[in-house]
Amino acid sequence: MASLYIKDAKTAALVTRLAKRSGMTKTALVHALATAREAELDREISRPSVRDVLEQIWAEHPGLLESTGLEADKAFYDSLNDEDED
Repeated sequence: MASLYIKDAKTAALVTRLAKRSGMTKTALVHALATAREAELDREISRPSVRDVLEQIWAEHPGLLESTGLEADKAFYDSLNDEDED
């Protein structure tokens, strides 16, 4: 039979309180919490980085990085805010 001994009294008391409030055994509570945490870690590992996602988008749509030839000057930014020219 496997066992888990929690040496820290505060942690053991916390697990006991949570188990009672949850209507679970301490073993079931620890199992549920450990399973949930493992699932979180698995999602973090399998999540691609922002850079990987951007590189994939750029590879699929190479024209996104090409220059339009348009100049983003003060007049352009003013037009975004519906401002008149100075």
